[in-house]
Amino acid sequence: MTDNWEPFAGAQDKAKEAGAEAGRGSEGGHIFRDETHVLGARITLERECHVAPYAITCGIYGWMFHTCFLGEEGKAVERYEAMKALIGDLLERAEGLSGDEEGQRRLMMDGCAQLVERFQ
Repeated sequence: MTDNWEPFAGAQDKAKEAGAEAGRGSEGGHIFRDETHVLGARITLERECHVAPYAITCGIYGWMFHTCFLGEEGKAVERYEAMKALIGDLLERAEGLSGDEEGQRRLMMDGCAQLVERFQ
């Protein structure tokens, strides 16, 4: 559910603390979308990156970190939204398994592997 996503607060301050130019992402591009999920994830969309025109970097805290590169803005925004929906769904399904640690672990391992495979 996208209601659990909110703009990432402090992105500019964190970039300055790390010695990076404000508004620059991990791939050297200009950040133009940066959101965090209340259950523990972050997704960032950059343009004019070092390696490609667009980069999407996402992470599920304690589980995975992944970056994919794209050449067109429309496709980048479309993929960003698809990744965001998949991550949100995965986190919410895992939350629904609270109390079943093995079930959560299995769900997260499989979900992270599927995300990386689907969004290379």
